[in-house]
Amino acid sequence: MAPASRLLALWALAAVALPGSGAEGDGGRPGGPGAVAEEERCTVERRADLTYAEFVQQYAFVRPVILQGLTDNSRFRALCSRDRLLASFGDRVVRLSTANTYSYHKVDLPFQEYVEQLLHPQDPTSLGNDTLYFFGDNNFTEWASLFRHYSPPPFGLLGTAPAYSFGIAGAGSGVPFHWHGPGYSEVIYGRKRWFLYPPEKTPEFHPNKTTLAWLRDTYPALPPSARPLECTIRAGEVLYFPDRWWHATLNLDTSVFISTFLG
Repeated sequence: MAPASRLLALWALAAVALPGSGAEGDGGRPGGPGAVAEEERCTVERRADLTYAEFVQQYAFVRPVILQGLTDNSRFRALCSRDRLLASFGDRVVRLSTANTYSYHKVDLPFQEYVEQLLHPQDPTSLGNDTLYFFGDNNFTEWASLFRHYSPPPFGLLGTAPAYSFGIAGAGSGVPFHWHGPGYSEVIYGRKRWFLYPPEKTPEFHPNKTTLAWLRDTYPALPPSARPLECTIRAGEVLYFPDRWWHATLNLDTSVFISTFLG
């Protein structure tokens, strides 16, 4: 079975329940040893002992890096269980975006309806504009009681200010390739696979095809020299991406995540 097919088999079997309702953990890593080995492959450096000087000199303007152990968000994680989120925000109206490169279509509906009716595994045949995704359009006043418990990565960039984007998405969902300013992305529950290219290397993709479709149709044919940097980010890890780096994401489980954009 080809590497992409092994990954697709793994993602198709991934856990679909939001943590906090008897689905704590990683879903058992289904798919066999080949799928697990492919998921474990990582070409982004992990650092657990990074200083601010090293961050600025080696990564901030040059390449992505995965940060480990710089913050403790165990309290925030506890507040992000399914039961607690529904109890606190179930009746709040949230704004969903289509899961394509430009996210130009928006839909408003109660958070509980999103969790109970739309938080399901991605259909590999669906287009990006047919897939609704909760990420980025957060009402900071309504979600302030949650966000105040989050500890962002400690490394800032001169002349920027942090802005949060909170998200919850089903297994196999994600956003196809796009770029913007620098920032961080932390996984609170689940696992998220990242694919990244530097600004000068535009990836081959269709803006209205999902990351899952790209992985199935395009990724297997890429020669080694054309493959992206890639890695699976797990709960408690933080990925930093520099300014204008192309990136696509794929949630391997139902995932809760938060980004800190440096604008």
